Parts: sequence; structure tokens; C-alpha cells
Amino acid sequence: VEVWGEPRSTAEGCRAILAVGAGSPKTPRLLILRYNGGGSEKPLALVGKGVTFDSGGLSLKPSAGMLDMKCDMAGAAAALGAIASIAALKIPIHVVAAVGLVENMTGGNAYKLGDVVTARSGTTIEIHNTDAEGRVVLADVLDVVADLKPGCIIDAATLTGACMVALGRDIAGVFTNNQSSCDVLKDAARSVGERVWQLPMDKDFDSQISSNVADIKNVGDGRLGGAITAAKLLERFVR
Repeated sequence: VEVWGEPRSTAEGCRAILAVGAGSPKTPRLLILRYNGGGSEKPLALVGKGVTFDSGGLSLKPSAGMLDMKCDMAGAAAALGAIASIAALKIPIHVVAAVGLVENMTGGNAYKLGDVVTARSGTTIEIHNTDAEGRVVLADVLDVVADLKPGCIIDAATLTGACMVALGRDIAGVFTNNQSSCDVLKDAARSVGERVWQLPMDKDFDSQISSNVADIKNVGDGRLGGAITAAKLLERFVR
């Protein structure tokens, strides 16, 4: 297990996760766990969004929308639960799990709309909504994992309400740039009664996250296709 606190994250250039956490007195952590179960294949990477509380930042949520935001770390919980289960079952594979743990608050150092954040990869992100913080956190976490050269990356996140607008409360949206791996995941989900539905990742959506002052912006053009544009942003950090 590795735990990156603020000094290590700063040294690594993880400015995106640090920006999201700047409004909280609790500094972010990037947690990396490895399970070496044997075999020669490249590791499976599990990535999770771990926003331990999401106020929305300066794009403040209404009270009703904030009440259950301690649950915004569900992706991180899924990744940690999965690698713990794999280790307990002694499954003969290599796995790495990486999660970004951060609080999105409104303190005096909070990141602001119009800020341009430089992620670890060097990609610049213009902030149009501080409540679209999960994808900003995951930009750094995915870049860290990509450096480990895994065979496949599975990213889980309570990323956007737009996905619930599309699919409701009981079906998870799935996005991919590797169809064969996605098919395996969908078959596994169905076998245990988890309902998933694949949504498109057309190149046409790339233009919706383009920025005039940075490489990309952290939201698309309004709520339309919001889950897809979030996934398109994350795709920039796994190529």
C-alpha cells in the first residue's frame, strides 16, 4: 500500500486533485494498493473516485442535493472492496487499485470557476463548474495508473447526475474505448444481477469539452449528454 499525501502529490505534479481539495483543511490523499497473485500478465487496474464529501465547492449544491454526499466515495469503496476480495480469494492475477480521496469544500483556498488547472499529464483543464470535481480528481489518478502500464483499467465513480437522468437509479452507465474488455465486464455484471447499459463514446462529443483557454474544460455544453462528455474527458488521460 502506498499513500500519497500533499508533499508527494505536489512532487508528482498532481495539481488537479490538489486543486479540488484546496478548499478543505483535510488535504487529499492518493491511495495505491497492489495485489501480486502470480502470473505473467499485465496487472488489472481498478480506479475509484473517493470524494469523501461533496458540497459542490463554489458551485454550491442545494441542501437536498448535498445531504447524501458522503456517498460520493462509492467508486473508491468499490475499487478497494474488489481488490480486498480478490486478495482474500487468492485469485492468481496481478491487480492494482488506485483511488483519489478528497473533500470538495468552500474554504478560502477553494478552486474557482475560470481557473485553469494543469493535471499530472500536463493537460490543462478549464474549470466551468466546481461541482464537476470527480473527473478532475480522476484525471490525476488515471495518469498515475497509466504509468504502471496495466492490461486494462476499470474506473468506477458516482460521477454525474446526468447518468441517472438517462438510466434511472438502478442501472449503471458503462463507457469504453476497448469493446472486448467492456463485453467481459458487462457479462460479469449480468451474471451477478448488476444492471448496466453501454452508452456511446463517439468522437463527435470531443468538441463539447474543448476550451478556448485550455486543452479541455471540465463540463460539456450544458446537461445534454453530460455523462458522455464526462467520460470523454476521462478518456484523455488513458490514451
